[in-house]
Amino acid sequence: AALRPCPRLRVLLGAEPGGLRELDARLLAVVPCAAFRRALERGFGRAERWRFGGAEEAGTDPRALPWFAWLRVPGLDAPEGGWAARASAGCLRKGQALLACGSPFGDLCPELFLNTLSRGVVSNLSGEENALVLTDARCLPGTEGGGAFVPSPDGPRVVAVIAASFCWKGAEWVGLTLLCSLAAILRSSASVLGEAGIVVPPVPAWVAAVPAGSGQDPLGWTALVECGAAWGSGVLLAPRMLLTCRHVVEARAPLHVTPATSPGRDAAVLRGRVVFATEESSPFDVAVVELEESVSGFVPPCLADTFLPGEEVSVVGFGALGRACGPSVTAGILSAVVAVAGRPVMLQTTCAVHGGSSGGPLVSSRSGCLMGIVASNTRDTGAGATYPHLNFCIPITILQPLVARYRRTGDPDAFAGLNRVGEGVRATWQLQQRPGPPSKL
Repeated sequence: AALRPCPRLRVLLGAEPGGLRELDARLLAVVPCAAFRRALERGFGRAERWRFGGAEEAGTDPRALPWFAWLRVPGLDAPEGGWAARASAGCLRKGQALLACGSPFGDLCPELFLNTLSRGVVSNLSGEENALVLTDARCLPGTEGGGAFVPSPDGPRVVAVIAASFCWKGAEWVGLTLLCSLAAILRSSASVLGEAGIVVPPVPAWVAAVPAGSGQDPLGWTALVECGAAWGSGVLLAPRMLLTCRHVVEARAPLHVTPATSPGRDAAVLRGRVVFATEESSPFDVAVVELEESVSGFVPPCLADTFLPGEEVSVVGFGALGRACGPSVTAGILSAVVAVAGRPVMLQTTCAVHGGSSGGPLVSSRSGCLMGIVASNTRDTGAGATYPHLNFCIPITILQPLVARYRRTGDPDAFAGLNRVGEGVRATWQLQQRPGPPSKL
């Protein structure tokens, strides 16, 4: 489609002290990024009703997302000028810290909104040299075209460009931001920039450092669980044992489990069978699956025994994208620990959780230990709105003694206690006020 005439292009820059500097710009070229387009088509199929933009009903035409504009700003030309510090998206890893910078609402009150920062993690990666990047850094409409940066010892390095601030899947707001690798844009723009006499220096050889933490790898415990047309996530607790949610495996259909790939482990689809599932009336939405074969190279998770409100946590699961790009990682904090009779029975987090994340692990960012499994996010049935950043998890301290007993005896009745819980626990998971003490009148 032809570009609409634009009488004037202007660029606003922050100026010291606290002012704005306005410069004229001209359009140099509009270039498609082929690698980003291919990754977009692979992971965001039309059949799943993906939309991008700031409104549920309308949004950016997906065909426009792979197109990027180069502007020339003569007022910024300087003989001693150079390129901003860059990093290659090919070095990114899921769960790695990321910083997004953009101007919400475009030119609406730039004095307030220019160059607003948002922090998140790399949630998922796809395409050649990670041409497509998803982050849980929260960006608003108008930040499109802004930069995403990775921290480094010598300062932030730009690694990607914000392509879409909001993602919708059907009627569900996903809560992730879509980025395009800067290196992929530069590769697609090589001829155009060459004709303009612009020489693009190579990206310095630099590999982003991922904090070592405890050496635990939550991706290695996570699996895709498919039961007929339904799918969700699961947590491997042993080479042939997996925990997931009851509602993921309710369909009377063959059950298949695909452990996430990791170093030393190739993709493999394993058959499984449900050895225990809680009753519909149980507040704990849990199922236990035995695999027909052992998962190769499996390293069991360490299990948390304490929960600190406010501590940083991550959720890993196959939410939103399913099989397309492997498990996604979202980060947040443990927003609440709900206890009954002094025992934690529910964990709440601010991580973005989507349909398909159910059964996935909740992990402490500090210790790397498994804290629980995701049960659900929140949906307002009256308004029809889903809130991905308010979600509920089952504490691993509820499940660990039962798992240990089952592994010792092989008797599925070890989990029967999940169906026999007190009214206080039931009321908590039904989001009802807990019953008070009986009246003596």
